[in-house]
Amino acid sequence: MSTQESPARILDRKLHALAAPFTGSLSPVSVGLAWADWAWHLAASPGRQIELAARATELGTEALRCASGQGSCDLPEGEADEDPRFRHASWSQWPFNVLRQGFRAQEHFWHDAARVPGMSGHHAAMTDFFARQWLGFLTPANWLPTNPVVLEDALRSGGAHLAQGMQHALEDLAGQAPPADFVVGRDLAATPGQVLMRNHLVELIRYAPQTAKVHPEPVLIVPSWIMKYYILDLSPHNSLVRWLVGQGHTVYMLSWRNPGAEDAGLTMDDYLEQGVFEPLRAIEGQHPAPVHLMGYCLGGTLAAIAAAAMAGGVVHGLKPLASLTLLAAQTDFSEPGELGLFIDESQIGFLDAITREQGYLSGDQMAGSFQFLHSRDLVWTRKMREYLMGEREARNDLMAWNADTTRLPARMHHEYLTALYLRNALAIGRYRVQGQPVSLANLNLPVFLVGTERDHVSPWRSVYQLHRLCACDIRFVLAAGGHNAGIVSEPGHPRRHYRLGQRPAQGHWLAPEDWPAQAESHEGSWWPAWQQWLAEHSGAPVRARALPVRSLGEAPGQYVMQR
Repeated sequence: MSTQESPARILDRKLHALAAPFTGSLSPVSVGLAWADWAWHLAASPGRQIELAARATELGTEALRCASGQGSCDLPEGEADEDPRFRHASWSQWPFNVLRQGFRAQEHFWHDAARVPGMSGHHAAMTDFFARQWLGFLTPANWLPTNPVVLEDALRSGGAHLAQGMQHALEDLAGQAPPADFVVGRDLAATPGQVLMRNHLVELIRYAPQTAKVHPEPVLIVPSWIMKYYILDLSPHNSLVRWLVGQGHTVYMLSWRNPGAEDAGLTMDDYLEQGVFEPLRAIEGQHPAPVHLMGYCLGGTLAAIAAAAMAGGVVHGLKPLASLTLLAAQTDFSEPGELGLFIDESQIGFLDAITREQGYLSGDQMAGSFQFLHSRDLVWTRKMREYLMGEREARNDLMAWNADTTRLPARMHHEYLTALYLRNALAIGRYRVQGQPVSLANLNLPVFLVGTERDHVSPWRSVYQLHRLCACDIRFVLAAGGHNAGIVSEPGHPRRHYRLGQRPAQGHWLAPEDWPAQAESHEGSWWPAWQQWLAEHSGAPVRARALPVRSLGEAPGQYVMQR
């Protein structure tokens, strides 16, 4: 990103930044190009028009037969409704079964209509996505007169729940925050420890031992900097950190500083040097044994880059790592899932205008994009229950963490979007650290890799691609849940399961669609499987050492408190 701008470019940047609140930080040009691609190709394809007209007639006839009573509006016998919005038995009664049938017909039609031969794959996916968003807004489940469950609830409560829902809507419009029922350092991020190192970007926390003996190899956890670190140290009962310390491991955690406008020039190299290499040097000064490096989400991508740079001789003066663990972390961004819908040249240019104006991308701007991906569950269904049925979901620790947003420096944000998402530089050996290219093919250490079944941020098939990029011994886990809930999956958590498989070093490639049939199925949490793997690649336990008497303060430190 050039630091010099002409007056004309400054004008454009300011206009784009002003437009951002009205477009949800989405580039209107990117969306418009997708629509134009669809419209022009459809206009030039009379055969496709006839095909879609026939499909619309077919679906419309089925809906009319349902409405007139000449056809069935019911699901096939023995089948459950796949859409949770329509599972209640009341949706099987007239006229609501007609509404459901008509809505389903629209969904089927637009799923077909969104793709026209000749369109780019990116624009076709965008068209399909935005058609689903519009239908998600219009669904009869969202509106009082057309939702039988809401109508029944309103009658039973004598309108009291509707009145309560109106109160919830007014509170949201006024921006009234819920009470702080989860406090960082007391209820969350409460595992005992000390801050042993601090630089401009991170605090390094070492947790107090909870067992008489510990494995000699420490574990360094690199969380994503687009979130506060305590997603891995939530409440005591579901804290991965607390559980891991209790299993006899010495655990270090990075706590990222929440950057401001003054940090606009920070780079990905800064995040590597200050966020991974400096902490590793500090840990090596305390432990003779090599380090188990673990990263989550984008922190996992950073950990993989760091490991590749160390293995390729780009970074000197550090010991080889004992192992690498990546949780829901992509190294190949060729199939980034629905998040990739928001990443193209136009969108990155639009985001650059926003971040250059502010100096950063705010947590609220980023959170809006993630909610957009899950609008059915995170927006429309939730708001329907809050505003029409008067319900408020009780806040839990994960929701409290999710509301504690962070910022991303402008230059770093541009670099990681461009290098990783747009150019896929890491997967093709063109990602540069300190000006030198690094390759994942240089990795030669055991790897534990975790994907989650319903991950829209780091789809598991994308995470799995590391098998193709290096010849390491890889143990891969596919866990139940999504990007966050699938990772925060403590032992004893109900309805948890995972599949596990191992590819030996130099082993043959197995395509992701073929992998599940070869994997072992297990009930429960994947955490014990990871801990067993760590123990296999660690030395015999030795006497635990107490935390140093002198430190920079107690955990959780200062940086996690920054807003």
